[in-house]
Amino acid sequence: MLLAKSIGGRALAAAILLGTALSPHQAFAEKTKLSLGVGAADVGTLDPHFASSTSDRTLVAWIFNALVRFAPGSTDPSTIEPDLAESWEASPDKLVWTFKLRPGVKWQKGFGEVTAEDVVFSLTKSADPNRSAFAGDYSAIEKVEALDPLTVRITLKHQVPSLLGLLANYSGGFIVPKAAVEKLGDDFKRNPVGSGPFVLTKIEPGLVVHFVAHEEYFRGAPRIKEVAYRFLNSASARDLAFAAGEVDAATGLQDRQWYARMQKTKGVAVDIFDPAELFVLHIDSNKKPFDDIRVRQAVAHAVNREQIAQFRGKPFTRAAGSVIPMNNLGYLANPGLLPHDPAKAKALLAEAGYPNGLTIKMIGSQMGSYETVQQLLQAQFQQSGITLELQQVEHATWHQMIRKDLNAITGYSAARFPVADIYLTQFYHSASSIGKPTAATNFSHCDVADKEIEAARTETDPAKQIEYWHEAQRKIVAHVCAVPLTETGQVWVRRENLDWGYELKGSMSLGPLLTEKTHFKD
Repeated sequence: MLLAKSIGGRALAAAILLGTALSPHQAFAEKTKLSLGVGAADVGTLDPHFASSTSDRTLVAWIFNALVRFAPGSTDPSTIEPDLAESWEASPDKLVWTFKLRPGVKWQKGFGEVTAEDVVFSLTKSADPNRSAFAGDYSAIEKVEALDPLTVRITLKHQVPSLLGLLANYSGGFIVPKAAVEKLGDDFKRNPVGSGPFVLTKIEPGLVVHFVAHEEYFRGAPRIKEVAYRFLNSASARDLAFAAGEVDAATGLQDRQWYARMQKTKGVAVDIFDPAELFVLHIDSNKKPFDDIRVRQAVAHAVNREQIAQFRGKPFTRAAGSVIPMNNLGYLANPGLLPHDPAKAKALLAEAGYPNGLTIKMIGSQMGSYETVQQLLQAQFQQSGITLELQQVEHATWHQMIRKDLNAITGYSAARFPVADIYLTQFYHSASSIGKPTAATNFSHCDVADKEIEAARTETDPAKQIEYWHEAQRKIVAHVCAVPLTETGQVWVRRENLDWGYELKGSMSLGPLLTEKTHFKD
């Protein structure tokens, strides 16, 4: 009887008494509870139109759907496929788009079916700066209309580089239920309702977020029935929890020694995936001494990106090749980056009036990945006669300080939607300059490529559009608005028997996408 209780209870006991055998699936039920350990302190907001932290982005992707989606495991725009919309068509001039919704898609928590009115409400909300952090991305939308309960028409003011990208399962593209948002109000941020495969049931602040399967999910009931998303901000705490079997997967470390240790651990797999975060040193040419291009060029020559990539560790880190990420549509592999050359850097400084070298100050982040790069830059700059004085502050404080235009040089790591327009606009268009009402993340106040960035947005010929993006990169590099350093992928560790349900090569949510197919293998 002890044996019966430990391996299958009454069913196994009955089988033994009857002299029959159970199948492996009867005797050993599939594991259906998943526990994840993440490098975050707590939930911020789970309104998908405000979710911007890595942790929040990961969670909203399990809860919500969009009109279209990136194929699971991909960040390639060419893999975009139907999601809530089962089909769509565009007018010849690409200004009017009509989407047909899947019938019978159920909202979670009893909020009925997804309708065209929900789509109109969601996209109108996404474009409203008072109700969305991503409103600027939707400024080209003139109107969104419900033609009938399952048909939506979107009319644009002008063409955009990738409308399907804006409507995909990322940031403002997520569709929310009008009735739930209006009923819950501000509570929607921590009590979200979506149409996705997992339903949030409870948040224990700073500890864990609980989910259950959405049994009426339109793609089928998920094989995983419960998910515990545990906040383990300390890397050592995550490692201990993973080693003890308390979590099945966890945020990994972009660290060579950690990776080597995981590679030697039996029954463990490491997933390294896009979007890689591009680390760039932005240089404000409006501030002395960087108003002299020779000083900016000296900084570029002082940088050894290959050394930084090697120190941070391969295969998850690579030397950057341009001022936008490699996975972006429109990326240019050879924009004219200046090579590492300390002697040339010193000569340029001498020409600019600094024969004895130069001291520059920078506010930096205490976050581990930032701190490592900043220290490497200090050492590299020293070889070129540049003394880098760092004022390191807590990461959240650093974010606030750099948006007050306090730095002349700013090291910043980021991933964006993989179409060149987004990265170029947010980091290198003059309208995005820090201090302006339309500010985004243009720390360098770069304006040399405005013409090309704007022209590419409305160019109907794909080849010409890409050439505009290429020319923008050449100009930004030539002006030394920024010096690209490295690209570092997202890293997770998991048990080998945990199958995401797809090959994890990319995830726009910056974490594993849980789907109805995610499961534990026998």
